[in-house]
Amino acid sequence: MCFVSFVVSLFHRDLGGAGRPPLVILHGMLGSSRNWQTTGRDLAGRYHVLSLDLRNHGDSPQAEAMTYAAMMEDVVAWMDGQGLARVTLLGHSMGGKVAMLLACRHPARVAGLIVVDIAPKGYHWVAHRQEFAAMNELDLAHLTSRAAAEQAFESKVSDWAMRKFLLTNLQRNEDGTWKWGVNLPVLTAALPAMEADALGTAEQYAGPTLFIAGGKSRYIEAGDHAAIRAHFPAARIEVIPGAGHNPHIEAREAFVALVLSANP
Repeated sequence: MCFVSFVVSLFHRDLGGAGRPPLVILHGMLGSSRNWQTTGRDLAGRYHVLSLDLRNHGDSPQAEAMTYAAMMEDVVAWMDGQGLARVTLLGHSMGGKVAMLLACRHPARVAGLIVVDIAPKGYHWVAHRQEFAAMNELDLAHLTSRAAAEQAFESKVSDWAMRKFLLTNLQRNEDGTWKWGVNLPVLTAALPAMEADALGTAEQYAGPTLFIAGGKSRYIEAGDHAAIRAHFPAARIEVIPGAGHNPHIEAREAFVALVLSANP
């Protein structure tokens, strides 16, 4: 089924630094702006930090279309609505792909690009499918507590931290029943598109670019560096040893220091 894509009006959190150069943060799959509150405030000494909820996530509207092009247009429309002609973009994982696409297609709007633990390539990992399967199989109608949901996940999602992260999307209704805060059916259907490379072969952004990889993560490997520099010739690639896919949480001080060292 094909859906017409319409721009949605994105929710954002202002994490401080008003009057400074704008830094716009785009979260990863199943994340939200609230995941970036602590790190964002750490960055507010240099930037005016604005963290967005992408479509079908957090407090932003839900929509049937879920593509990188649609998410990019949402961000551009949000920038227009905020009167932001040019920003530094920081994107993590899925949000990093959105940020890369926006930088390549609207380079005049991007003063600098920071990409966190994602490369310009496709990802087709079994773990993604298992995590989404666990969420879809959770019996919300008969769920009694968040602890019961976590117990149900134990046999399906082996990583404790990932279980906790997935369950941050579980919300309680006023009547005591439970729901997913993300648009789970649309995200599940869009998973193949989200795993694919967002960039065309010739797309390029020549501005200042910083890639930050977690040393324990497999999302950016040495073999990806050539592709990164083909699309982003000014790219600087830094690795935070000991960090996984979420270096902004797992090694926050080192992560903040790297972002503050970026130009601009």
